[in-house]
Amino acid sequence: MAIKKNELYSSLWASCDKLRGGMDASQYKDYILTLLFVKYVTDKFKGVKYADITVPEGGSFDDLVALKGNKNIGEEMDKVIAKLAEAGENNLRGVIDNAHFNDEAKLGSGKEMVDKLTGLIAIFQRDEFNFKKNKAGGDDILGDAYEYLMRHFATESGKSKGQFYTPAEVSRILAKVIGIDSIEERDEGYSVYDPACGSGSLLIRAADEAPFEIAIWGQEKEVTTAGLAKMNLVLHNKAAGEIKAGNTFSSPHYFEEGSDDEVLKRFDFAVANPPFSLKNWTDGLKDYGRFDG
Repeated sequence: MAIKKNELYSSLWASCDKLRGGMDASQYKDYILTLLFVKYVTDKFKGVKYADITVPEGGSFDDLVALKGNKNIGEEMDKVIAKLAEAGENNLRGVIDNAHFNDEAKLGSGKEMVDKLTGLIAIFQRDEFNFKKNKAGGDDILGDAYEYLMRHFATESGKSKGQFYTPAEVSRILAKVIGIDSIEERDEGYSVYDPACGSGSLLIRAADEAPFEIAIWGQEKEVTTAGLAKMNLVLHNKAAGEIKAGNTFSSPHYFEEGSDDEVLKRFDFAVANPPFSLKNWTDGLKDYGRFDG
């Protein structure tokens, strides 16, 4: 059955309540979305051969549940998440291990940390987070969760949610405008790129409009947001998509093969919802022939 968004949001709000005190509201997402991801991949991929994500022994949400009440719960949670990040060909280092659950400054010490993290894990055991029987139905679970969190905490964090997330309606229109829905298959395949991909919602919508699977590439300046984009691709069965962290203007990561990092890679389609209000966008700008011709 499809996930009931109101129940999902209610539980996300409850998880925020568990994190209050000790950290800025803008940091809640790092912890909450990490747990949401671990729960999702555990339900979808644990014990599944040739899955997009390898869920190793000692690296699943079930192992987090086993830590409830443990006096070293924060330290052990970090170890479980690290195992998932490093397993097989997951390539999730620096993606799902950015939130540190053993941070006493943010989560308290002693019994306070134990109670807080035990309660947080319990929230993700609720039925609305059971992805074995629930399905996304084409919805952007991570993006929706992120938008919900940013809507409530954008004022406190001093940022707009638009910096991270492009609303689904806008994404669908842009995907239609570039004509990606009318392509025909060819031997070398097609690619779509977003140089300011945020949490990846626009890239995902664009790729979904294609009549067959295409290669996905993205870059995002904020490291933690780039991690969200990679998680988002996994949640949408697009784990092969590649996301790099870095400033597209000063430190682009994609180049044509054999060019010794001198010629920027070209893509069949490009979409972007760039930070239009950024005034210092030329800082560190490298030309790479961008403006030739």
